[in-house]
Amino acid sequence: MTAGTSKPMDKISIDKLLKDVFGFDDFLKGQRKIVEQLLAGNSALAVFPTGGGKSLCFQLPALILDGMTLVVSPLIALMKDQIDFLANKGIHAARLDSSLSSAEACRVLNDLWNDRLKILYVSPERFASERFVQRLQRSKISLMVIDEAHCISEWGHNFRPDYLKLASLARDLRVERVLALTATATATVADNICRSFSITPEAHVNTGFHRPNLVMRSLACSSAHRDSHLLECLRTRPRGATIVYVTRQKTAEQVAEFLSENHLPAKAYHAGMKRDTRNTVQDWFMASSDAIVVATIAFGMGIDKADVRYVYHYNMPKSPENYMQESGRAGRDGKKSYCDLLICPDDISTLENFSYGNTPDIEAVREIIEYVLNQKDTFTLSVYTLSADYDIRKIVVSTLLTYLELEGMIRSTGMLYNEYKFQPHRTSAEMMKDLDPTYTRFLKSMFSMATKAKIWFSIDIAATAAAMGEPRGRLVAALNYFEDQGDITLKVAGLQHAYCFVKRPANPQSLVKRIYERFQESEARDIKRIQQVVRLASVTTCTVRGILNYFGESLGNDCGHCDRCLGESIPLLPPPPNSKITEEDKILITTLANEKHPALNSPRKMTCFLCGLPSPAATCAGLRQDRRFGLLSHMHFSTVLSACGA
Repeated sequence: MTAGTSKPMDKISIDKLLKDVFGFDDFLKGQRKIVEQLLAGNSALAVFPTGGGKSLCFQLPALILDGMTLVVSPLIALMKDQIDFLANKGIHAARLDSSLSSAEACRVLNDLWNDRLKILYVSPERFASERFVQRLQRSKISLMVIDEAHCISEWGHNFRPDYLKLASLARDLRVERVLALTATATATVADNICRSFSITPEAHVNTGFHRPNLVMRSLACSSAHRDSHLLECLRTRPRGATIVYVTRQKTAEQVAEFLSENHLPAKAYHAGMKRDTRNTVQDWFMASSDAIVVATIAFGMGIDKADVRYVYHYNMPKSPENYMQESGRAGRDGKKSYCDLLICPDDISTLENFSYGNTPDIEAVREIIEYVLNQKDTFTLSVYTLSADYDIRKIVVSTLLTYLELEGMIRSTGMLYNEYKFQPHRTSAEMMKDLDPTYTRFLKSMFSMATKAKIWFSIDIAATAAAMGEPRGRLVAALNYFEDQGDITLKVAGLQHAYCFVKRPANPQSLVKRIYERFQESEARDIKRIQQVVRLASVTTCTVRGILNYFGESLGNDCGHCDRCLGESIPLLPPPPNSKITEEDKILITTLANEKHPALNSPRKMTCFLCGLPSPAATCAGLRQDRRFGLLSHMHFSTVLSACGA
């Protein structure tokens, strides 16, 4: 990143700001070094545990640096809580996310346009809006913060294609420095992040993953005994704020109901609930000293509650990274807290099946690559359309396109909307009054090509730009200008991803094979992570040392506070449920194959259906309501796949 300037601040001044604005007497471990690196104009990576104070690392420099700090985070809850905190400190911060009304979003964009924001929080998906990117290009961005930065690495446990584009976006926006933040980065992932953002070794700060106040226990048990074990723990231990993590929304409802029936203060929390209901549950949990939330993994991310005494993994997490991140939400006040990991054979199949379900058929990979290769040197496409046309989940389509970028075949040139709708609040004559005559002629030509419905005008940007012989950016900028002036209300639709070819493959079939192998390698990494969690159930040495070794951290001696160190018994992992295909299962598969559903026209698609993994085509055909959907979800994906003819 290009080095920028900051107001000169010595150690005493930084400490004074820390005390006067944030109310802290001293920095936590690692914070000072990150702040000093940023103020020196360097990009940095902070690998701090949950509760390790990552937010202060950018909030304090944001007050010193001349321009705006742009925070990229997938966590709406984090945005809201941090903005409330900053507002109480008199710091002008805002967020742009899907929870805002149109009026609220317009106010934020107006503040951005007029350089009134010191900190702006956005999701990575926000950069799909060329309107937003155009506005950012006018701003001086002194610092770009990337939360959950492990998502940029293909080797990370939660790779997200949108994150891969952040490095090039930072360059396009002339960002002066970048701060990457994560609580869960292995050495390989950290190296990927540093390479992407030109972060030097001295600006990579890892404070370690060991939390001495957490009592970590891993317990093998059967699904039949899981409820009774959880209930016994909750009844025999002192009351305290508790998070119970589950995999499925339905499980969250069932376990919360079970605990409530046993006179414990429990509520469910998951993405399938209405936003108001989720907010109510969250507020209830934050205000209580002994509330129990039974939640899917989204809960707790960015929630600043220091006194969580217990974290139970009712269902097994999908990776050591998830385990550490979710367990790390306990005991952020430094007091003794408990983290129990329940490992059941049923969970192993469920988690593995999710991973297998993200691997497309090689035929689908070939078809999409052929579609891309048939495009012109510059082209646009819709991920939504490709997902529907080729029956692949949208995230998988995005990942496939990202793999083509990693292969050096194509390069993303941005994201744009093709259909713009606007509702005028003044006449065109009033809107164009006092504008340059040449620009007025351009505007009249553009508006003449808009079609009017009852209230809204629609304009096809690509077709209009081509007809006028103008760059599409000029049309978009004009519409943005009138929206910023309050002359129109603007809506957009038809998201398109724009690409250009860097080179075309000499051997397309070889390219198909390499891309498919990438998916298989990703699948294998996911399965390996699941097995690494399973091994925690049978390890006989220090549990904490085992998990820290995964992250490349050597504890030296045993921790002295995990179940193994405390001498607790180690139950054997119960045998897995029956995973052999029965005659009844064979009849089910044969009957389903003979029905020849277009959405189930391959062994992998049939397997996804039987294992409870929906595809776009199956969902569109209403097959999720079919009584046979998920009937074999208790079985290993590979077993069902083989029985389906693969």
